[in-house]
Amino acid sequence: MSALRNVLTLLLVLSMSCKESKKTKSDAPVQENSEQTSSEVPFYVGTYTDGDSEGIYKFFLAGDGSLRAAGLMAETENPSFLALSPDGQYLLAVNEVSDDAQTGYLSSFKIGGDTLSLIDRKPTGGAHPCHVVADQAGYVVVANYSGGNMGLLKVFEDGGLSDLLDVQQHTGRGSHPRQDAPHAHSGWFTQKGEIISVDLGTNQLWFSEIERAEDKFVPGEPSTFSMEAGAGPRHLVIHPKSPWIYVINELSSSVSFMITDASGIPQEIRQTISTLPDGFTDENTCADIRISSDGKFLYASNRGHNSIAIYEINPESGMLKFLGHEATLGETPRNFNISPDDKFLLVANQTTSTIVAFRRDTVSGLLFYTDQIDAPSPVCILFD
Repeated sequence: MSALRNVLTLLLVLSMSCKESKKTKSDAPVQENSEQTSSEVPFYVGTYTDGDSEGIYKFFLAGDGSLRAAGLMAETENPSFLALSPDGQYLLAVNEVSDDAQTGYLSSFKIGGDTLSLIDRKPTGGAHPCHVVADQAGYVVVANYSGGNMGLLKVFEDGGLSDLLDVQQHTGRGSHPRQDAPHAHSGWFTQKGEIISVDLGTNQLWFSEIERAEDKFVPGEPSTFSMEAGAGPRHLVIHPKSPWIYVINELSSSVSFMITDASGIPQEIRQTISTLPDGFTDENTCADIRISSDGKFLYASNRGHNSIAIYEINPESGMLKFLGHEATLGETPRNFNISPDDKFLLVANQTTSTIVAFRRDTVSGLLFYTDQIDAPSPVCILFD
């Protein structure tokens, strides 16, 4: 009997050990450690600071798709969108606020191993800036949502920022109740250096370029392109190999495929496709859009349906074919991003305060869950 008990005890220990080894990564406590391993890729997370968040946080994505927190890198108010300087040495963050002068701010941080050090902070020329982009010459374009305009600054080699150089004020309105005034939502440099500004409020794309001798915006000809009524354009992506642009429409929950001229300026809409499944009638707004580096697949986020819509891009025509939805396993997926090696897609779930990682099948374009981690009110993911 003693021998039998020993055998049974051994079997029980082995069984418990096997169960322990099968625990998922999410069962383990999150460790905040800023030291990077060779298999990890760092990324920064911008947040809204009206809750538990204090500013900009750093995380790591490992080669197996697991996530690890490095902690708070910089205390700053509402850093809702992030970008890198041309040399990658500085992080640019909008402060989505409005002060007594009805302006928000752009902050510049030196990227260090364990911290982000504030270098400079300047007004953006309008209230509630929500997007920032920089070109290789150091020009920085900021979209001011409540101001309904675009601000122009420069970032210098030492990370300092110029004073506000110019403002491009938008005018007009759309047909949707949320389109009662201009609401500039993002700005983008084309491959030829033209600027496309996306305005949800006027329901238009605005075109301009920079007069570099005087550091001023110069309107394009034509200066605008009107989207389909009530669309509410928010962000866009430029195809890496062909003269195509894809616009995510926040209000109509759709993606519009547009062909461009030689300068990268959209000329006409060839297709508009829904981001939602047939029969879905609950409230939904779209937030972000990404394209794989090979130009084969496109992704769009749904806030309400709480999913990533997946499309295949026809290499000859540019038309989109819907492939399916992947649930984001959290609420209000705002910004998301594809890892530099194209192997993973990370989603920032704003309301449920999580970042969820998915492995990308580079052949099918489909997504497969790998890990998730807590992050306070995340709204932007930027890979270092």
